Amino acid sequence: MTEITVPSPVSTHVPEHLPADVPTSSKDAAWASFIVPIEKQALIGFCQDVSRLLRINPYLEFEKWEACGDNLYQMSALNLSNDPPVNIDNKLQVVSQDDGVLIKYIGGLKSSTKFKIEAADKGSKITIIEDYESLNEQERQGRLDEVDKSLTKWAEDIQAYLVRWKRWSWFLPWRWYMKKVWQPMKPTARRIAYMLLWISVIEVALIGLGVAIYFVEYG
Repeated sequence: MTEITVPSPVSTHVPEHLPADVPTSSKDAAWASFIVPIEKQALIGFCQDVSRLLRINPYLEFEKWEACGDNLYQMSALNLSNDPPVNIDNKLQVVSQDDGVLIKYIGGLKSSTKFKIEAADKGSKITIIEDYESLNEQERQGRLDEVDKSLTKWAEDIQAYLVRWKRWSWFLPWRWYMKKVWQPMKPTARRIAYMLLWISVIEVALIGLGVAIYFVEYG
């Protein structure tokens, strides 16, 4: 069995702390990085499914995801990380790169999201860079309430997903469930399904305990 190493915590940074090796010159960017126990090329392949990456975000409630051209998509969603929630209705252009994938947003406040992947000890390092340089300074200041606040939690959930993927992706029913059932669910539906699953597990365990007690007493 493949050993699953414990991943490092997610590290997040705001614009003034952007290091020299983060691939953006914008002063209006933020990033999060973390380690996962998956080798670089496999991880680059995983990240080509941009719909899956975005849907892992627990604050995005999707209404529409539609292909409308070569590597071009229309996305409508509600970002629950903002207060009040922000409606997103953008076109996205997906650009595959040697070190990951770049999502360019056509319209909206955010200009791009980059998934940069580097080889690391016992796995790979993912850095998610969110760039907001598409608008001028005055427009950005007037729309600060629309800035996506989900980056840290999104990075944590991608990391957790990838650790589970490393452990269970060989199991075809699990892969089918995650792709066909879990992925299209809204975040609230996932939480409800998770709670119902654990309630069912507890109920089965209690029934099993009751049967065991019966046989001990009367068997």
